[in-house]
Amino acid sequence: MLSGARNSFDIKQQPGHYMSPKGAKFPDMDERKSRDLVLKCLPGEHVYEEASHVRKSVSYKDGSGFVPGTLCCTNFRVAFRPEQAPSAEDNGSAVILSGEHDVALPCIEKILAVNSLPKTKILTANTTLKFIPEELLIYCKDFRVMHFHFNQSGLETQAFRITNSIAQALQVCSALMQIEKALPWSVENGTGSLKKEYTDFPTLLFESSTDWENELKRLGALDWRVSPINERFDTSTSLSKYFLVPSKVLDTELKRTFAHFNERRIPRLSWHHPAGSDLLRAANFQPNTDPEKEDVRSVERLMFANHSQCVIVDTADELPGISDIQLSYLKLRSLCMNEISITASDERWLSSLEGTRWLDYVRSCLKKASDVSSLLADRCRSVVLQEPGDRDLNCLVASLVQVISDPHARTLSGFQSLVQKEWVAAGHPFLLRMSILREVDKDQSPVFLLFLDCVWQLLQQFPTSFEFTELYLTALHGSTYQPFFSTFLFNCQWERGRGSQRHLFSQIYTPINGWRDLTSQGMHLKQRDPSKEESGARYPSVWEWSLCCSHQQRALFRNLVYRFNQKQGLSNGNCVPSSADKLGPSGTCTVYLLQKGSLTLLTQFLPWKTSSSYKRGSRRAQSSESLLVELERSVRGIKPTFALPHSDEMLHPLHTGPWIRLWRRCYLRGSPDTQVNSYSPTITSLSEELQLLQERLSNQHSCKFTNGTDHQAGGT
Repeated sequence: MLSGARNSFDIKQQPGHYMSPKGAKFPDMDERKSRDLVLKCLPGEHVYEEASHVRKSVSYKDGSGFVPGTLCCTNFRVAFRPEQAPSAEDNGSAVILSGEHDVALPCIEKILAVNSLPKTKILTANTTLKFIPEELLIYCKDFRVMHFHFNQSGLETQAFRITNSIAQALQVCSALMQIEKALPWSVENGTGSLKKEYTDFPTLLFESSTDWENELKRLGALDWRVSPINERFDTSTSLSKYFLVPSKVLDTELKRTFAHFNERRIPRLSWHHPAGSDLLRAANFQPNTDPEKEDVRSVERLMFANHSQCVIVDTADELPGISDIQLSYLKLRSLCMNEISITASDERWLSSLEGTRWLDYVRSCLKKASDVSSLLADRCRSVVLQEPGDRDLNCLVASLVQVISDPHARTLSGFQSLVQKEWVAAGHPFLLRMSILREVDKDQSPVFLLFLDCVWQLLQQFPTSFEFTELYLTALHGSTYQPFFSTFLFNCQWERGRGSQRHLFSQIYTPINGWRDLTSQGMHLKQRDPSKEESGARYPSVWEWSLCCSHQQRALFRNLVYRFNQKQGLSNGNCVPSSADKLGPSGTCTVYLLQKGSLTLLTQFLPWKTSSSYKRGSRRAQSSESLLVELERSVRGIKPTFALPHSDEMLHPLHTGPWIRLWRRCYLRGSPDTQVNSYSPTITSLSEELQLLQERLSNQHSCKFTNGTDHQAGGT
């Protein structure tokens, strides 16, 4: 019996049956085994109910239709498997979690049963369904609405049973989420080892020092090194095992600095500009410490990073807070999933959209990233991003700066490595912010989804500068609500490493014959043996796209109009900046604060004993100071014109007025009038239009050649 849930339902850990919240039996062992063959189950997953001859509504730009198949309800998800035969490339064998047809139970927000009387019922575990449903609508937290039809005669019992089963399974899942235990599973190839660099798009996970060394080599940052000081997480549990620090700063000096930053998150290198500037990120200064003179020197050496100029950027300035982002996102989701007709000319709807402030927040994030990118490109200096915890807005701004400035971050492999470095390894608290396995929490806020929206805006303005498509971003957006992968499931690298020893989805019974291995073309889903601590079973990364996307779907991730400069490549190069910009022997240096669009010269660099970080001990620099004028020109003076640059150029995004648009393909997926299947074969992007044009030209050429040959043959 499960403690904490006895008053609402009774779950018995017996091999024979489950007990639902209503006391009804789930299928017995033999019936479950036969049903598990319909769906490729994860370890510990079993099918509660299934319904055949179900039709799923699918909408395209050129119309709508239905896909027939089988609907399954398991203890982990609701899954739909179409009846059509799989493609020759995939055979449907490798895809275990369908991003198109599956929804994890924690991702379900509302269930609606409908029949033709008409009757509509919002279902919960305590709801008594008194009619046979003809339609079932599942509203998902990722903006999807899954619409199923049960209109086949003689299958009324199936419709009734699976509808009740989904509602009851959702309630069981809600109770199990409170345990916060995980069931790790690993994907093994024929050799029995989990690959870290996946065949589709090689990705650095930044879990080893080798990954960091490779990144350092790519950046050409000669004055930096990989520090293993946090290898055992005994210095800071929220930081990664390894990070990049100036070569001249020894680990013994680093130890002096940790206590002077919130959560012990010291300045580290995020990116090195080819011109010599360095982008760093850190938490705010800890105001309650009393540093010694040597500590202050160590902090200064970190912040200046061998430069004579340092610009501190308060990322919380002019950007929305965590609660603001969450409130705006909830308003956006409520508006976009409202069951009303949405048209582009609907002024009332557009006014409501503006009222959510989501687009305003996208504008402010792009503007902040553009300002920082200009500072880095203008002169050799260190630019330090600071926020109280260094785990939210710093992740967003640092990532956007690299997407804007670094061509490598616009490739598929580079973008995935960027997410790993600046979000996953850097300790963005995904479990708190996304609340996939928790009830609604005050710390919930989709900061990462705001970042994806910003990247989508850049993709719309510069379509030839990105190797990936809108389909890729939409798939990644939906993957944040998949609790079956490690990438977006934990709060930091330390928790992620321990996650393989815990269970997120607890099994509620143990099969008599043990856990079943799923074998398919040399791939195995393997359950960890609790008695063996070194079994190596782990959650796979979300970048293993073959687990949830077919070969045809993954092919649509690549942008056919992407322009790559082969001569320059995607490496920053080993640029050596002018010695005039380096920190001289005298140690003379200047520090500025970028705040509210202007630069302030700081007279007190380390304000530990002040109630505010920078308001005291700072003054507005005189306009006669050439450096300030130069810096302010780099922030304010750029007036870009809309263009389609080569992939090796810095992007200058427009972030005002109509240039910031609604990501319709993502947010309006649940609207009946604008719903577009993410993986539909219809024309939905410039890349897909080009692909279709190439196919038509190829066919025409083939036809002309054939006709010409036939004509000549006839003439002879």
